[in-house]
Amino acid sequence: MTDQDPQRITDLDMLTRLYGEPSTASLVKEVDHVHPHYRAFIEAAPFAALATCSPAGLDVSPRGDPNGFVHVEDARTLMIPDRRGNNRIDSLRNILADPRVALLFLIPGVSETLRVNGRAQIRVEPALLERFAVDGKRPRSVLVIHVETVFFQCSRAIVRSNLWDASRHVARSELPSTGSMLADFSKGTFDGAAYDRELQARVKSTLY
Repeated sequence: MTDQDPQRITDLDMLTRLYGEPSTASLVKEVDHVHPHYRAFIEAAPFAALATCSPAGLDVSPRGDPNGFVHVEDARTLMIPDRRGNNRIDSLRNILADPRVALLFLIPGVSETLRVNGRAQIRVEPALLERFAVDGKRPRSVLVIHVETVFFQCSRAIVRSNLWDASRHVARSELPSTGSMLADFSKGTFDGAAYDRELQARVKSTLY
């Protein structure tokens, strides 16, 4: 009796035989700092996904603001204001346990993405928070990320998905509303209808 599955990849040698070696271009594009070319991508991006990890689990969360919201302090340092959210602070709790982070930057209309790996600190110096204030409202904290690797991701995933093709956009009404989901998850104890009615105004008034 054996539990080995010949269709399952279980070690690096098997994986390498399946995929082969990476191309020269995929290796030479990786650098250990924010090159001026990569800085241009970061400063043009209004959205990034932040991945974190800890012994308790994994998390990836959206981060967004006007383009350039991720500040390039220098060639090895990024700063990200932590704007208002739902106070789950999954990412921040993970960073306290394990400072390793990964970022994926997206720019509307651009098919290449940018990937950054590094280590983060959670900073709360008043002067630093003030640098990222919007309409007089400071972020609760700022993530200061020491950059370790940066490289661009080729366009295939965005091209295959037609992500920026407006004709492929899905109407929000075709999916369950957030209120209806919360009502179902809470087995009817949460007022989903009221949540939906108030959602747009609440989001608008609590962006910062």
